[in-house]
Amino acid sequence: MLHGGYLSGLSLDRPSCPRMIHDDIRTLLDAPPTGEDAPTLDHIEHTLTAGYARALALEAERLRLERKLAEAAARLGDEVTDEDASELAKLGQSISLADSDLSHLRGLLSSLRTRADEVRTAAA
Repeated sequence: MLHGGYLSGLSLDRPSCPRMIHDDIRTLLDAPPTGEDAPTLDHIEHTLTAGYARALALEAERLRLERKLAEAAARLGDEVTDEDASELAKLGQSISLADSDLSHLRGLLSSLRTRADEVRTAAA
């Protein structure tokens, strides 16, 4: 049985927590690109690195879920119990959630990468 959703086993108080990374990126994107209140290029690059690490972790978790789904499907015999169906449904939902989170994070990272390029250009 699947326990704890697609992020089971990952500590949510780590700095790479998905919501924290999303919030950090949004804060940087909302900040002015230049001026006294603008984030430094180092801060932007550090957040990009943390975001890329989070994306890799999500991809790894998604692959783990896909393997688990394939194993669960392979165990099925002629009769599918309610428990089997529930496990398959939960795994499918977890994969969909991981896909959604990964897609959203990639979009944010793309925008932040563009911001980093703009800051680099302005500094040159």
